[in-house]
Amino acid sequence: MCCFSQPVEIVSGTSIFARATSGGQLLVYGMTVAARGELAMVLPLPVPPSPPEDAVRFLSLERYPRFFDDMRSGFPALLAFGGLARGGPPPAAAPQTLVVHDVGAFEASFVPTLADFDRLDARFRLPAQTWDAVPEYRDFGFAVFKLKGLAPGARKTIHPMAFEFPRRDPNALFFPTVHVHDGAVHPKARFDHALYCQSDPAIEARVATWERSTGPAATFMRDDGAGIVDPGAFVFRALVTGEQPNRDIVLAPA
Repeated sequence: MCCFSQPVEIVSGTSIFARATSGGQLLVYGMTVAARGELAMVLPLPVPPSPPEDAVRFLSLERYPRFFDDMRSGFPALLAFGGLARGGPPPAAAPQTLVVHDVGAFEASFVPTLADFDRLDARFRLPAQTWDAVPEYRDFGFAVFKLKGLAPGARKTIHPMAFEFPRRDPNALFFPTVHVHDGAVHPKARFDHALYCQSDPAIEARVATWERSTGPAATFMRDDGAGIVDPGAFVFRALVTGEQPNRDIVLAPA
C-alpha cells in the first residue's frame, strides 16, 4: 500500500522487490516522489497477530542507491501482471513505545497496530477514515518511513527502503500496491510499478508467467551488504501499468 500522510504531487517509477526468508519476507521499495514538504509513507504488512515491536528488521541501502537500476539491467523486456488483496484475523494489543530507526534518508518505525498511530507525529498519520475504507488492514502491522529532504515541487528519487518482516502466510509473497495519495482510497488507481521477486517452491507456478532475468542475480547485481538478494538465484519481474484495481498484489499457491 503506497500511502502518504500528506498529499503528494507526483509518484512515479515505483519498484518493489520481495523474497522469502526463513524469518519471513524481505521487501525493498523504491520510487520518485514530489511533495510540498515533510511526510511519511506507510506500508501495511500482513504480520502475525500480536507482533512484538521489534518484529520488523530495517536495512539500509543508502550505499546502494542503484539497487533497482542494477536489477532492471538483468531484463531485456517487460510484461504486465495483476494481483489480489488479502485480509486476516482480529486486532492485537499494542506495545507501549515505538522505536525510531535512522535508516539512511529515512527515519523508520514499525507500528504494530492501527491504534499505535496515535503515538506518531500528526504529520505522519493518515486520517482515520482512510483506514475505515480498507478494513482488511484492521489487524495489519505498518512500516512507516519519514522522508527527509523533500523540497516543495521538486522531484526526489528516494534510495530504496528495505526491511524484513514476519509473514502471516508463510507461503505468500506480499507486494504493498494499494494507492492512497490524497487521504482517500479510490476503487481504481494509475499504476507505474515494476515488481521483482526471487521464487521459492510455494509460488513457483505463480511466477511462471513473469519474466525471468537473463542470469542469476550475481551477474547483474552487486553485493547489497545486507543479504537481501540471493546472488545465485534468478530474479523474476512483472510490470503493472495504467489504470488498475486499487489493491495489493499477493503471490500465493493456487
